[in-house]
Amino acid sequence: MGRIKTKQIKRLGFQLMKERGDVLKEDFNENKKLVEQFLKGPSKKMRNCIAGYVSRLVKRKEEY
Repeated sequence: MGRIKTKQIKRLGFQLMKERGDVLKEDFNENKKLVEQFLKGPSKKMRNCIAGYVSRLVKRKEEY
């Protein structure tokens, strides 16, 4: 089982997918840099959680 994501991580992840979904990729390291650009001020841990969640959403989106 994976780690549980908080509402804040999910909310920000969905917001980024809605606004910048065309720019985000499946690669975690690229998303990490993009999340840092788009969201000003998240901590390192939160940035990594959001980037990982967004990467997962992008992968799931392409499966359908």
